[in-house]
Amino acid sequence: MKNRIKVFRAMNDLTQEGLANQLGVTRQTILAIEKGKYDPSLDLAFKIARYFNVTVEDVFEYGN
Repeated sequence: MKNRIKVFRAMNDLTQEGLANQLGVTRQTILAIEKGKYDPSLDLAFKIARYFNVTVEDVFEYGN
């Protein structure tokens, strides 16, 4: 699954650590999601989208 978390972090001047702290996960979790090595749970995907005040589809793209 592709994602735009890094883009949204940059737009909000936010580090991986800062986002992780806001979401209650580790920096390694954010890193793994950004690199496409880990797909977040639906709960976490919605938390990420809500944090940036966008839809899940704005952040994540399902596909090969």
